Amino acid sequence: MKTIDFWYSIGSTYSYLTVMRLNDYEQQSGVTFNWCPFDVRAVMIEQKNIPFANKPEKSAYMWRDIERRAAKYGLPVTLPAPYPLQELVLANQVALLGHREGWGKTYTIESYRQWFVDGLPAGSEPNLSQALSRAGQQPQRVLEIARSAEIEEALVQQTIECRDLGVFGAPAFVVDGEVFWGDDRLDDAVSWRKYGVVR
Repeated sequence: MKTIDFWYSIGSTYSYLTVMRLNDYEQQSGVTFNWCPFDVRAVMIEQKNIPFANKPEKSAYMWRDIERRAAKYGLPVTLPAPYPLQELVLANQVALLGHREGWGKTYTIESYRQWFVDGLPAGSEPNLSQALSRAGQQPQRVLEIARSAEIEEALVQQTIECRDLGVFGAPAFVVDGEVFWGDDRLDDAVSWRKYGVVR
């Protein structure tokens, strides 16, 4: 089956739209997605790209745009969600560990659902423990490993890898070196994976 690398960062607002529908989309499209968490904040700081800080008009547009797109996809949403996240890095360290162990998707989906529906910031309590429990994990065990130097470094290296691929924001999809940025480019990425062109 054809595969696309899905680069996302818990902390990216627009990634909510992709995370919450990607499982169904995968079944419909016949394409599988390799979920790759990274630290989008580190990439944006490095590139001096801080999109919504101290920009109230742009922030208001972002929330309204997400609200419209969520309605289009039939996704529940309560906006504005808490933003920015204080524990973005930890949230993604947990996700990276989860993908290694096979529960990363469920954790990510639950983390985003609580953030965007219940108003509980991802990466902080009680979101962390609840998302882990719903993913069938023992929070204390996971958090101890996720905070280890090995996982911290693994997220740094994964962030460097995606940056070197040309990824500068989330969500992004990479197909044979081609980068498609944004939830609204998902269809284009799938078309490129299947046909080698955007249709």
